[in-house]
Amino acid sequence: MRDKRWILPTILSIALVVSIVWGYNQLTDKRQLQTNLTNDYQRLFYDAKKHVENVQVSLSKALVSESREQNVLLLSQIMNEAYSAQDKLSQLPVTHSEIAKTEKFLTQVADYSFSLMQSHLDGEELTSKQREALFKLQEGSANFNGELSALHDKILEQNFTVENTKGRQKNKLEEANKKMFATSLGSIEKQMGKAPELIYDGPFSDQELNKKPVGLGNKKFTQSEAEKVARDFLGNKKIDKVTPFEKGQDISTARIPSYTFSILPKNTPKEMAIYIGVSEAGGKVVWMANPRGVSNVNISAKQAEERAAKFLKEKGYQDMEPNYSLKYDGTMLFNFAYKQDEVTIYPDLVKVKVALDNGEIVGFDSSTYLMNHKDRNIEKPSLTKEEARKKVRVDFDINSIRLAMIPKGSKELLCYEFKGKYKDSDFIIYINAMSGKEEQILQIIKDENGTLTF
Repeated sequence: MRDKRWILPTILSIALVVSIVWGYNQLTDKRQLQTNLTNDYQRLFYDAKKHVENVQVSLSKALVSESREQNVLLLSQIMNEAYSAQDKLSQLPVTHSEIAKTEKFLTQVADYSFSLMQSHLDGEELTSKQREALFKLQEGSANFNGELSALHDKILEQNFTVENTKGRQKNKLEEANKKMFATSLGSIEKQMGKAPELIYDGPFSDQELNKKPVGLGNKKFTQSEAEKVARDFLGNKKIDKVTPFEKGQDISTARIPSYTFSILPKNTPKEMAIYIGVSEAGGKVVWMANPRGVSNVNISAKQAEERAAKFLKEKGYQDMEPNYSLKYDGTMLFNFAYKQDEVTIYPDLVKVKVALDNGEIVGFDSSTYLMNHKDRNIEKPSLTKEEARKKVRVDFDINSIRLAMIPKGSKELLCYEFKGKYKDSDFIIYINAMSGKEEQILQIIKDENGTLTF
């Protein structure tokens, strides 16, 4: 009997030890997830800051350069860096309306640079008005860079972590969002709103920057209707809680005004909520971001591509073909372009990000598609393949030829797309199917992380 009295305390002691070990492991896993998420957000912010610094430097160089050739190179760099900064900022955990003016400024920098680049290629010099406009953009980028540097210092001083910025009070994700980056970016947004508007002629006028999306429809959705769209998109049975964000006073200036939601799946820590945006007009899912970390790679790039293609079909995106991809942080990002009448329509682009541990879709962006998608009346080419081929270097080793619609300014151009090699490097050359003009040349970079074009 005396021996039996020790059985229950022994069992309870073992259970207590097991519980402590389990709890410690759960806490460690949670902290690791928080660390991964923090690192992702900080990396995006630092990348955006670096791109803005490069914009400022290249604008300064363009102001003193007298060489058209040098300016074409600088303006190309400015355009790419501005678009890259915009892309990184759009992935931060803030609503699109809170950085609408900043996005508009970066778009203006990129588009004006492209417009000047086209003028240079046509043999024109910079006018005094154009130099004045460049100076205004340089001042704006310098102010922007200064604000980002101040935010960078603030992050370092406050030992920024997801845990202390997310907040722990129940039902206050709106406050958490502001604490993350929105408060500081919001002050930057006010400064960017003071930047002077550029007035210039050409395909990238402010009217074009603010063009209306054509792939949404006219029906206006309420917040509750938009929430239902978000639930259906992610699978309502898997959802534990949906929290809407405030729309913000600048929602009307966003390219696609949208409702934004934080969605918590069942049996998921609140730090790993999914963010999603649903358009006010048409009720379309504009973007979705699942910030969970991916530690193991269990599926191939081909399997991930098949999963992405299946996902698009399930969501109603028909006739989409994969074109380019990028592997990073345990995920694979795919660009899908719409195809009509055997013509690849690059303006109608959708991005899908797949986790390589289990094939889950962890990212989605249809904003470009929704801005541009429509039924097109595609004209018959004036040139044949053979005639277009004569516009390409004789020693360019061609692998494939197809028709494609490419964006150029406010226009869409029907081109023959020639993929091939020149001196062991891969390139794509676009020849206008109507005029025979060489419209664009892209270099293809292939490695173990995917396929990109420059």
